[in-house]
Amino acid sequence: MTAPVLRDVTLRDGLQLTGKVLPTETKVAVVRRLLAAGVEALEIGSMARPDLVPPVANSLDLIAALTPEELAKCWVWVATPRHVAKAAAAGARNFQYCFSVSDAHNRANIGRDTDASLAAMPEAIEYANEVGGSIQLCLATAFTCPFDGDVDPDRVLEIANDPRAVGATDIVLADTLGQAHPGQVSALVAAVRDHSLSRRIVFHGHDTWGMGVANTLAAVAAGATMVDGALGGLGGCPFAPGASGNTATEDLLFATRPGWFTPEVLADLAGLSRELLAELGEPNRSRALEGAFSKADAFDWVVG
Repeated sequence: MTAPVLRDVTLRDGLQLTGKVLPTETKVAVVRRLLAAGVEALEIGSMARPDLVPPVANSLDLIAALTPEELAKCWVWVATPRHVAKAAAAGARNFQYCFSVSDAHNRANIGRDTDASLAAMPEAIEYANEVGGSIQLCLATAFTCPFDGDVDPDRVLEIANDPRAVGATDIVLADTLGQAHPGQVSALVAAVRDHSLSRRIVFHGHDTWGMGVANTLAAVAAGATMVDGALGGLGGCPFAPGASGNTATEDLLFATRPGWFTPEVLADLAGLSRELLAELGEPNRSRALEGAFSKADAFDWVVG
């Protein structure tokens, strides 16, 4: 199995539930340390309202502080065409246009029905195209909704293949609540793959029920070629009761072993995770990070 592209989402989804705004200079340093370590893609911020999601309040400042070369590897969460325009004006070129498959969660998260978000997508795609950018179709609650329960896979396929989403280069399938199991993930990713042959499939998993790594591996086996994770398992959705941390970046890298991931890289990332978790006052949720700081000194991956 070819290792997927790992996108680290620490600075967006990872920070959402922390309640603390990291200074822009700290975020810039995190971006540069992750890129220097070899991480191939990052999600660095969000155009969500800062009064509702304070930790992303300085996202535009962060975008403006990065170079075009750095921004080419960075993604920004957006939910409206105006979000795309604002982020693009600051220098962003990769946009994750996100809405929920379930109306109930989309109203809680974005303030409108799912079809209203889908109807606005052509304008968002147009803005992205005007700056030579890329835009993803991100489907939150692709498996379960905190308000409505199980989500019909046919509804996911219907949205993924809606003509109004033509122009999106990727489809992100998000297990927002971390309630999916590998069989579900494999079936949905395969179905989307078979009906959207020209698009990359991205899997965004949460580890609420301990299935983060297993679900991600199932997604990769079924055709996903990019996966999301956050340092130390940080994160969750503030508008989805029961949604806890993302699948940990360290755990995903240890499981998938991309060619650039070495014990030395793990040591660098482990140090960054520890610093970041300490600054945020958050617990570590990564099992690989625990292992890296264990006493099994004969194992090359132990940091010591």
